Amino acid sequence: MQAQPAVKKKVKSVSYSHWGYIFIAPFFITFLIFGLYPILFTFKTSVTDAVGWEKILNNNIIGFENFAQIFTSGTLANEKFWGALGNTIIIWFFNFVPQLGLALILASWFTDSRLRLRGQGFYKTTIFMPNIITAATIGMLFFSLFAYPIGPVNTFLQTSGIANMPVEYFRSTEWSRGLISFIQWWMWCGNTMIIMIAGISGINPSLFEAALVDGCSSRQTFWKITLPLIKPILVYNLTTSLVGGLTMFDIPHMMTQGGPNDTTNTVARFIYTQGFTGSRNFNMASAASVVLFVIIIVGSLIIRYVLNDHEPKPAKLAKKGAIK
Repeated sequence: MQAQPAVKKKVKSVSYSHWGYIFIAPFFITFLIFGLYPILFTFKTSVTDAVGWEKILNNNIIGFENFAQIFTSGTLANEKFWGALGNTIIIWFFNFVPQLGLALILASWFTDSRLRLRGQGFYKTTIFMPNIITAATIGMLFFSLFAYPIGPVNTFLQTSGIANMPVEYFRSTEWSRGLISFIQWWMWCGNTMIIMIAGISGINPSLFEAALVDGCSSRQTFWKITLPLIKPILVYNLTTSLVGGLTMFDIPHMMTQGGPNDTTNTVARFIYTQGFTGSRNFNMASAASVVLFVIIIVGSLIIRYVLNDHEPKPAKLAKKGAIK
């Protein structure tokens, strides 16, 4: 009698693909509620007559009248907004240029195998430390240090004979802008440096070894190898700094309240005062937010275009007949 072949049991395959969607769902839900919806709501409010809490939901579409006030010369909104934008750019420029320069220098030192600096971990931690302190704490610290008339700085300058009278630092445009720029530089220099170090560490070590064999100096290695290869990191740092600089709010608000004479009033403070003080001009605050949003996008695209290589690619040259 012939043996019958054993019947193979079907094994049910278990699919785990749906778990991926479950794991990423919280991010998309959070983004839709706290990211996308506020953006769309801001765009909608910018073309309405939403003034006051009672009209934040029950408002009427008025077109681009709010934007017209911002771009029409002579109006109060025009002067306040563009004045605040000018202040913001000045403070950001004098903060980021030295920040980027020092971060590049420190990153090149810490990654240079020829220097072999000791205690790198301590220096990196010390430089990065201000970035983990809250802006409110730093703002109150510097406000207390430079207080008038008996703050620690004024007391030291008078007792040491450097100054005869206390200085009202927050009544001076130059001192106020300078202090805010210095604080922003001090807070974010370490963060920029760490990102630069990560970018340089990602470069193929054989390139540095070849430069060393060819007798290149540290300066030549930096300008010919390091800097060209970390252009994507520079684009990232410049873009994130531009976004952070143009949306600067906490330090100027806590230290100077936009003074003296609105010379440290930033765009973010202008939007805040329009929407959450006085008559609650939510429509004007939303219009200013949209304009700032467009400025940031344009600035980011300019940074990306300027720092990207514009050399023709081999494929394009081949199509044109340059390469046969």
